[in-house]
Amino acid sequence: MRVHIATDHAGMELSAHLIAALSAKGYQMVDHGPAAYDAEDDYPSFCIKAASAVVTDQAAGVEALGIVLGGSGNGEQIAANKVAGVRAALAWNLDTAKLAREHNNANVVAVGGRQHTVEEATELIEAFLTEPFSNAERHNRRIGKIATYETTGEIVE
Repeated sequence: MRVHIATDHAGMELSAHLIAALSAKGYQMVDHGPAAYDAEDDYPSFCIKAASAVVTDQAAGVEALGIVLGGSGNGEQIAANKVAGVRAALAWNLDTAKLAREHNNANVVAVGGRQHTVEEATELIEAFLTEPFSNAERHNRRIGKIATYETTGEIVE
């Protein structure tokens, strides 16, 4: 599986760890930056690039997911969710990481690098990456309603 990853200065240490750890587990890691530490960097461009790459890969039939990191993960999730076709979920415990995939078929996970130890964050991300989508009718229906609004602006009851 290809995994696109992006961060800001607050998640650089975690990002480097994840790239090494997940590569060792066989994931094809694609780093969308930043390339160097800058305490004044702006996360939106990095996160949008990673999220866009996930959508492009998935549209091409490539199995891909994304990871966006920051201090809290909140802004990074918001930025990723601006990309059409992205369902980014903020994971703060194992249940939210797994349910993001199982119920919402999230394709990007956001994690706050300042909210967890490296070990905890790694566990959350690995849970997200390995949890399959349930493909349950009710979840497909709900995701479909979100996609309809995203593409047409129509709210389906």
